[in-house]
Amino acid sequence: MKEKILDYLSKEHDYLSGDQISKNLGISRQGLWKHIQELKDSGYEIEAVPHLGYRLQSCPDRLFPFEVLRNLRTKFIGKKIKYFDYLNSTMNLAMELGMQGAASGTLVLAESQTKGRGRLGREWSSPKYKGIYLSLILRPKIAPAVSPILTLLSAVSICEAVKEVCDIDSQIKWPNDVLIHNKKLAGILTEMNAEVDKVNFIVIGIGLNVNNDKKSLIAQATSLREQLDQPVNRVTLLQELLFRLEENYFLLEKKGNMAIVEKWRHFGLTLGKRVKVYCQDKHIEGMAQDIDIDGALLIRKDSGVMIKVSSGDLMHCR
Repeated sequence: MKEKILDYLSKEHDYLSGDQISKNLGISRQGLWKHIQELKDSGYEIEAVPHLGYRLQSCPDRLFPFEVLRNLRTKFIGKKIKYFDYLNSTMNLAMELGMQGAASGTLVLAESQTKGRGRLGREWSSPKYKGIYLSLILRPKIAPAVSPILTLLSAVSICEAVKEVCDIDSQIKWPNDVLIHNKKLAGILTEMNAEVDKVNFIVIGIGLNVNNDKKSLIAQATSLREQLDQPVNRVTLLQELLFRLEENYFLLEKKGNMAIVEKWRHFGLTLGKRVKVYCQDKHIEGMAQDIDIDGALLIRKDSGVMIKVSSGDLMHCR
């Protein structure tokens, strides 16, 4: 009911009488007042004036599911949302939900994380009400070996959403970092539950610095607010990100991996650079030549030998 009241109030800039709202929504005046108080407690500024009624003045900067779902343009991604004010890790819960049979497109969303994590066990800083911290459950019909393409797909989707909402160009450092002016804006963590030849489900984790101020950013990181010098509407950005993720997911299903690889090349920062990739207990150094159809990086060593690297910790050599 709170969602319907907000929809009703948001369509008008003038006052709406309590009688008018109650009759249209089929609730009592007392019930309306109770819901209005709950909305105020959640951070909505709703002005109530005797003989005039109610007027919505402002909405809080919160990723409430009913705010995200309102005007969301996706068909299945984000239609089911598990939302938390804080959580130890959206990835941990999403993996549990995946094991329990959660539907493809289920989204775990937190305003902050106490143990947010990135690749290789690194911590992801998750200050409250500043960024977008999500984990998305997908059940693609692909072999485990080609699953890295979903990391590339996610990075492309972030770049497209940021460009659309903020008109800022960002670039992708293989395999999972989105950068602006060589400073980290977003990171992606992909984990899966699979059998030898079948993916049961994949969880895509995304941490995106949105309204972080300089004090809450780690070294060599940036945020959209820092780049624009003004706050960004997180709900609008999240909605666009979910739309782009789904759009590219359908593109992957329809046209295959190469369609995603071609998009990645447009945003890629790594190709043509000398790189060093640390994987397990060794490192590979050479020129980043290309991305193959599965999303792996092709590195030409100084000897001329081409090496395919599917994962690792990459550093651009100066």
